[in-house]
Amino acid sequence: MRSTVYFADMRAGHKENLFGKLERLLDEAGIQGLVARGDLTAIKIHFGEKGGHAYIRPTFLRRVVDRVKSLGGQPFLTDSCTLYPGERKEAVSALTCGIENGFAYAVAGAPLIMCDGLRGHSARRVAIEGEILHQVDIASAILEADVLITVSHFKCHELTGFGGALKNLGMGCSSRQGKLKQHSNVAPKVAEKFCTSCAACLKACVHDAITFIEGKARIDPDRCAGCGRCITVCQEKAIQIQWNEGPPQVMKKMAEYALGALHGKEGKKLFVNFITQLSPACDCYGHTDAPIVADIGIAVSTDPVALDQACADLVNAAPGLPGTALQSGAEPGGDKFRGVHPDIDWEITLAHAEKIGAGSREYDLVKLEPKGKGW
Repeated sequence: MRSTVYFADMRAGHKENLFGKLERLLDEAGIQGLVARGDLTAIKIHFGEKGGHAYIRPTFLRRVVDRVKSLGGQPFLTDSCTLYPGERKEAVSALTCGIENGFAYAVAGAPLIMCDGLRGHSARRVAIEGEILHQVDIASAILEADVLITVSHFKCHELTGFGGALKNLGMGCSSRQGKLKQHSNVAPKVAEKFCTSCAACLKACVHDAITFIEGKARIDPDRCAGCGRCITVCQEKAIQIQWNEGPPQVMKKMAEYALGALHGKEGKKLFVNFITQLSPACDCYGHTDAPIVADIGIAVSTDPVALDQACADLVNAAPGLPGTALQSGAEPGGDKFRGVHPDIDWEITLAHAEKIGAGSREYDLVKLEPKGKGW
């Protein structure tokens, strides 16, 4: 079954600015029928990393927040803790990063809530009919919210080829344990040269999987449950993830986690992609490289698969920009994602997500017409 994707380009004028076009896109996609009075509405975003600048501007989030409020909903902006140690490894650091990047209440108009709790472990296990997984660990606040709206920065990604709505759902809405399961099928390891015997990991482990041998931490893979608690409490970064899953498997698992994040949200979900500042890598880095194509626009749909497919098609139809990370496919119609990451088959995520019932790759693109005559 074909899905509808609503699209607005970057053109703006005195009769309607880009904020107004965003509001019209939300209405065209049917936000009025999704949000009811009193609905707790999770607006899942990416807080961005310190040093990066390609994350979505908070002033655009304010328009989504205000539209939800106008319908009687109670919106909150939310993100999850990272799997790896860094600026967003737990709620205090992550919320601080989000506020410093402009997502404070005074700007965005909604409270910030970590969907997976203080340390990334507030989650529930959801049964799914996946090809690889039959249960996934999804952040509690995502499941408990009445409405789920993802607002994603569409971009290239070094592991999955691209990142958009499906990545925001699958990776962004999972617990730390879920993130670890997507990236690895073995226990973390200890780099003994960095271990200072502080025993923080020993205290954090609730599965008795860590012991000390000759003053160094050791992880028993047979006891390890893969919760990831030990990874972020280690201040020396001695406990390290074994990134042993290849890109195809990660992409399929991510699609199955996206399916889990949609659990219970039938008729109560909406997805927004900003095809702007299309950077060659993930927004989790502390820098942002030059965009590989010019800004294209904003797209909205109730189908995350159709949305990401449409965005990928729009990017590939555009001419590439010179002097960027794009090494091939710069011509209109060229594969921009393989032009940056030639070894990544980015279509795996879309194909698998469609196969397991998360959405359809077939879509009709409805372009927003200018409001009134002229711009």
